[in-house]
Amino acid sequence: MQTIIFDVDDTLYDQLQSFRNAVYQQLSTSFTESEIGPLYKASREYSDEVFEQYMSGEITVLELQTYRITKACADFGIKLSYEQAVRFQEVYLAEQRNIQLLEPMRQLLDQLCEQDKQLAVLTNGELNHQMMKVKQLQLTNWIPAEHIFVSGDVGHSKPSIEVFEHIERKLHLNKQKTLYIGDSFENDIFGAKRVGWKTVWMNHRKRKIPQQDIKPDYIVERPDDILAIASEWKN
Repeated sequence: MQTIIFDVDDTLYDQLQSFRNAVYQQLSTSFTESEIGPLYKASREYSDEVFEQYMSGEITVLELQTYRITKACADFGIKLSYEQAVRFQEVYLAEQRNIQLLEPMRQLLDQLCEQDKQLAVLTNGELNHQMMKVKQLQLTNWIPAEHIFVSGDVGHSKPSIEVFEHIERKLHLNKQKTLYIGDSFENDIFGAKRVGWKTVWMNHRKRKIPQQDIKPDYIVERPDDILAIASEWKN
């Protein structure tokens, strides 16, 4: 591989930790780990459901954020008012200001830099919000600022072909030697495979593999496991 491109949320850091802390502070401390995981997954699914409406300007980012937690909670019999949903988002955002790189990802970034790989980030979301995470994770220690692409800035979002082709033009990629690492099958794997990139699916949330023809080149079910497969990317 010549170029390795990373998603951010729940790929480079554990997004569930921020969500868990917000749940304990704003919803209930009685949630068990087995309950918080499904609630988190549901919120991500509802976020994806309306993300294109946000990108097209039909809804605001706050409307997206309150929608996803309100709908996810409703699935679990919890009724949130709009004010409660807004407060949950405020606490969730505050918790995201404390995120840290997963240690295997830190080690991987070090290894890839030593191998002189071209590194980049492609993430969906609002520019300032995603760049806050980039800064907190100190990603520019490994990845040039001009190689960090946020859908809210590009004008197209994953899984659209346009956002992947935009990066191909900017970085002068060789498709056959480009690898994308992400946690969302629908956004990351589906999108990257459609333009001919190799993919790593960070499936540490144990999601079911969709029944479709597109398959990831690698599946990682524990973050630690990515270091073992990375040895295959040296060339």
